[in-house]
Amino acid sequence: MIISKIFKAISTILINLLITSTFSGCSFNKNSSSAQESTPNTNSSNVSPITTAAEKIIPSVVGITTTFASNRNKEVQGVGSGMIIDGSGYILTNNHVAGTDAKSIKVSLYDGRDVSANPVWSNEGLDLSIIKVNEKNLTPVQLGDSSKVRIGETAIAIGNPLGLKFQRTVTSGIISAINRTIQASEGTFMEDLIQTDASINPGNSGGPLSNINGEVIAINSAKITSAEGIGFAVPINIVKPVLKSLKETGKFNTPVIGIVGFDKSMAGYLDINFEKGIYIYDIAAGSGSYEAGLKKGDIILSINGKELKSMNDLRETVYTIGASNTAKVTAKTSTGTKDFNVKIKSSS
Repeated sequence: MIISKIFKAISTILINLLITSTFSGCSFNKNSSSAQESTPNTNSSNVSPITTAAEKIIPSVVGITTTFASNRNKEVQGVGSGMIIDGSGYILTNNHVAGTDAKSIKVSLYDGRDVSANPVWSNEGLDLSIIKVNEKNLTPVQLGDSSKVRIGETAIAIGNPLGLKFQRTVTSGIISAINRTIQASEGTFMEDLIQTDASINPGNSGGPLSNINGEVIAINSAKITSAEGIGFAVPINIVKPVLKSLKETGKFNTPVIGIVGFDKSMAGYLDINFEKGIYIYDIAAGSGSYEAGLKKGDIILSINGKELKSMNDLRETVYTIGASNTAKVTAKTSTGTKDFNVKIKSSS
């Protein structure tokens, strides 16, 4: 009888030891449950920075369907992307997506609504256009500083590749190069572009290219179709003075100094060598530069003291100064470096 009780006690101890050993590696305790095991980890530290950036931008990305009149009196439709850049309804896209020659423009917003838009500014050379919808309290993107873009940093492209069926597709890569020049068409070049290997397909045109912080640094614009992983975007800084003028006055008269110029990135195409600045390839009679005494072959080094390294530097500076104002242009001429007082005029 005593032996039987002892054997029973030992058996109970062994069973308890076995149970304890079996579950010692589990997180079970008196407050836990099986439901806790299936709960996803929502710790923000485990969320990819690309995910955070994309979620910040996506509500501001729109689809754009444009109707054009063809040469045979038939209507042709095109689909592209755009981004809200101001809560009052200004939307940035490419000129070839929704320029001033559009017959009608329809914008598909993030909340599912389709609204009409009208073009308010476009520039064919930059392939940029700003359209406006009659809506308020929209969610705009945050504009970054394209002058601070560095090769190798993360690039995130968002748009509508292959039409609205794949709206707001996110792709990522890196900034492959800056200040790129490409031939957009016969005799037409696009300068100072940002190159990326983030996938950009037909329909992405006009969509944002952002950094890892979700700040838009460029507008996706072109893609070399004969190569993989090579896409191009227009730096965002060129748009800032345009948007500022539109918000303040409702219009933007494109300011010009009246030259055809190119920077060092373009020099190889024309077999002309110079160290820095903007080479004046041609000059318009009656323009501010012509009247001030600048000539073909002169090299503009700075405007109002700001050193010029690219054509975008020149455009941004002139756009910021604005039409009807006078700028001090420092240029290298055949007889030395001189200052010229150039009247900035309007192209429109």
